[in-house]
Amino acid sequence: MALATAMVALAAFGFGLVPYFAKSLLDAGMPAPAVAFSRYVVTALALAPFLKLGPQGRTTTGWGMLAGAAISIGWMGYVEALKTVPVAVIGVLYMTYPVFTLVIAWAWFRDRPAGGAIAAAALILFAAFIAMSPASVDAAVIPVMLVALGAPLSFGFAINILTNKLIHVPSLSRIACVSLGAALGLMPFIVGLEIERAVAPAVAHWGLIVGIALATALVPQLLYTIHAPRIGAARTAMAGSVELPTMFLIGWLCFGESVGAPQLVAACMVLAAIVITPVRRI
Repeated sequence: MALATAMVALAAFGFGLVPYFAKSLLDAGMPAPAVAFSRYVVTALALAPFLKLGPQGRTTTGWGMLAGAAISIGWMGYVEALKTVPVAVIGVLYMTYPVFTLVIAWAWFRDRPAGGAIAAAALILFAAFIAMSPASVDAAVIPVMLVALGAPLSFGFAINILTNKLIHVPSLSRIACVSLGAALGLMPFIVGLEIERAVAPAVAHWGLIVGIALATALVPQLLYTIHAPRIGAARTAMAGSVELPTMFLIGWLCFGESVGAPQLVAACMVLAAIVITPVRRI
């Protein structure tokens, strides 16, 4: 169990590295849609053999691809926000996805949340309010942060699809269809880009492309998928909380961003919300 917990924490660390690779590619001149596409396309191609395309699997695969398309479009707002908003603030905003998950589950699937889940959601909302306060960031970037909320919103939507529509689909097949949906969802944006703007930074900074594809997507998703079921939802949530402090460290060490009291308070509230959220087994 200790090894499985460590592997889930390592996966969360990989997810937390996203701002480093994404912001570095943006600074190199790569457009946000191309950055997002480079993250998902390798996983989609690597796991394509696990897609369920038979008569019984088409519907569930379609739901997974819809979830992936939603994630990719929402994630573009996250990437765009990294241009002007501190990584720590973006990290706190991204961790609001449990709130959107609860709201969508309640509205769509009539899954009434327990009291502990509502309390946790209130904590997360308060943390987001602190992270977006004038004491934390310049008021001029608040509209950008609101766009960045598309990432946790789409992730909350995807979680509901995964837990209600894809529960009988093997884990690797779930990753495959979601990743393929993400890549295909970005194609209209990729087509509209100038080839030189999208390709030149990728060629010059191929190491970052490999990193964002493997270190933040394929490898951590495989680790998470294999080991999370072995330790249960509660321990998985605790180990997964490594993602947020990783984002803080990335902003501080790699981009020279200071982590102030508002960010630290907001982060503690998010982590506390993870601890008190009740486990629901499916």
